[in-house]
Amino acid sequence: MPDMSVKRNKMPLLDIEKRKTTYDEVALGYSEQDALSEASRCLNCKNMPCVNGCPVNIKIPDFISEIKNRNYEKAYEIIANASLLPAVCSRVCPQESQCESKCVRSIKSESVAIGRLERFVSDLHIKNAGSPSPTPSNGHKVAVIGSGPSGLTCAGALARKGYKVTVFEALHTAGGVLVYGIPEFRLPKEIVNKEIENLKKIGVEIRTNVIIGKTFTIDELMNEHGYEAVYVGSGAGLPNFMNIEGENLNGVYSANEFLTRINLMKAYMPESSTPIMRPEKTVVVGGGNVAMDAARCAKRLGSEVYVVYRRTEKELPARREEAEHAVEEGIIFNYLTSPVKITSNENGYVNGVICQRMELSQPDESGRARPVPIEGSEFTIEADCVIMAIGTSPNPLIRSTTPGLETNKKGGIITDNRTATSKDGVFAGGDAVTGSATVILAMGAGKEAADAIDKYITEKQGE
Repeated sequence: MPDMSVKRNKMPLLDIEKRKTTYDEVALGYSEQDALSEASRCLNCKNMPCVNGCPVNIKIPDFISEIKNRNYEKAYEIIANASLLPAVCSRVCPQESQCESKCVRSIKSESVAIGRLERFVSDLHIKNAGSPSPTPSNGHKVAVIGSGPSGLTCAGALARKGYKVTVFEALHTAGGVLVYGIPEFRLPKEIVNKEIENLKKIGVEIRTNVIIGKTFTIDELMNEHGYEAVYVGSGAGLPNFMNIEGENLNGVYSANEFLTRINLMKAYMPESSTPIMRPEKTVVVGGGNVAMDAARCAKRLGSEVYVVYRRTEKELPARREEAEHAVEEGIIFNYLTSPVKITSNENGYVNGVICQRMELSQPDESGRARPVPIEGSEFTIEADCVIMAIGTSPNPLIRSTTPGLETNKKGGIITDNRTATSKDGVFAGGDAVTGSATVILAMGAGKEAADAIDKYITEKQGE
């Protein structure tokens, strides 16, 4: 019986002072000794509650058992049977609220560091393994719209079943939010590129600079180009704003724009042709992972950074680890605070944010305590840059160019519980359906859609 008093192995981290000025990855990964020690903490529970907490149902105790036996490639194979992007998921998924939250050890001590063990074997595989082989073709064609985590997962799962899959990406680089949204210090682009290359090696074709709704419509893909089914995994790239005075001033960014300039276009590099503001003081509005990413990027541009969030630290939706790293890097959090107006100088540039103190009342429809303003509590934070990180919505282009595709009032595509849409042969999942959510939930939808598409085409063939 494992010793329940054994503490969880800490993740080695990059030096704090170096982190403030570099985009190098902050979490350095477990050594083999760390991984073996952490794996020994697993109780190998027979009912495997951790598996139920994983959106893609990785057989977690099985892969950890292989680590204990130093069979690292076998451990990777177990993970890869369920997850198409394990090196990515291990870095960005909220394991603490999913698989690790179900870990039996967490009842009386700390959960097993499942995500860190997944990263250990995934990185080892990338470093040492050869090329994967494609599955023989079954003669059927499927189109996937969007090369983010949902689209890539669906494409890879279908390719493993023998489908000829083409992924259409609007940007010039594949990866979706993995490359434009998540900073290098949290998810190195080299890791994303290697995962994408592995998908290409099993037969997935990726076409960039193709905007579905302009270059082709979904109907054209199906009626003129021979695709028997289409999966819409186009994400949620339309930024939300608060509709307060001053949001159109110079120096106000959506988090999408700010992070895309930095992550995709490398605007922080002196030789980049994409401009980026280098503010003295930045206010980031929001409390999710995107807000943390934006705040930490602004810090690396040399700015003093304030995060304003209308609830308390307890309700902060960002991963605890990301918020802790932000605090370590010197970012200042203003809880129970909400912007009411952005002010400017005589040239139309931001010079401050008028905020109002909040207090928590009864829970709202999300189940969280509802923030209400405190009258007469206004104060100003001086700033020359404001970044709005309060969520995103699906882009309207696909729904506006696809007759018969039903959407909800927030613009999300309506699907049944098997990812099928109202339009025959069209499936959807990830943020295009749910709005902004997590990478692993998007991957879970992509995996489910691949099974649904396979069933759809198989049944249609048998008619």
